[in-house]
Amino acid sequence: MTKGQLIEQIARRQQLSLKNAEAAVNTVFRAMSEALIEGGRVEIRGFGSFEVREYGPYKGRNPKSGETVMVPSKKTPFFKPGKALRQRIDQDDTES
Repeated sequence: MTKGQLIEQIARRQQLSLKNAEAAVNTVFRAMSEALIEGGRVEIRGFGSFEVREYGPYKGRNPKSGETVMVPSKKTPFFKPGKALRQRIDQDDTES
């Protein structure tokens, strides 16, 4: 699902204009992004949680040349699905 598809689905289900649905989606994403940038955690019960994980520097390999390169430390967002979401996905797999 793309962001556009999400906006369309929210607009249809909540009987909102596309403009209002887009504003709602953008507001939620902005709030989540700001919380993660500030080092916080975002938890949506029944869905999952988002947090930022830090990775230290390590030796990598340039796939083109095979040369060893140092990859600098970095931070990246991480999503952990909640128990309810995992069960729903697993349930859907067993019904197929």
